[in-house]
Amino acid sequence: MKVIFLQDVRGKGKKGDVKNVADGYAQNYLFKNNLAAPATVQVQRGLEREAQAQAEKAAQHLEAMKELKVEIEKITLVFPMKVGAGGRSFGSVSSKQINQELQKKHNIKIERRQIKLNQPVQGLGTTKVTIELHKEVQAVINVQLVEQK
Repeated sequence: MKVIFLQDVRGKGKKGDVKNVADGYAQNYLFKNNLAAPATVQVQRGLEREAQAQAEKAAQHLEAMKELKVEIEKITLVFPMKVGAGGRSFGSVSSKQINQELQKKHNIKIERRQIKLNQPVQGLGTTKVTIELHKEVQAVINVQLVEQK
């Protein structure tokens, strides 16, 4: 029996695949668990419409992230730090602090793990930090550490 998989089935097929399976397997397992449907033109069209809607949604999300990138790259976050002898700063700025500052002062909500820091920002001056908004869109934000008075 020809079926169209509605979900990924390990060892059998992925969503959208059209395959021949045993009649009993299709009737007793795939159809009952809503994992597949009989291979009809209507089911194929429904899956195509769903895939098209997902592609449009992904394109809209990508455009939104490109707009957010432009907005983020205009920002410079300033963190006052205590400085000791020789101009060395006490402490550092982590991705968590950068995320909190973006949310508080600029109302930009991103996940902390999107901020790509190999190590916390230390030392006075400006540091460029990469924020991965989308797999195709990366923004660079300036993080400036200044002496606290």
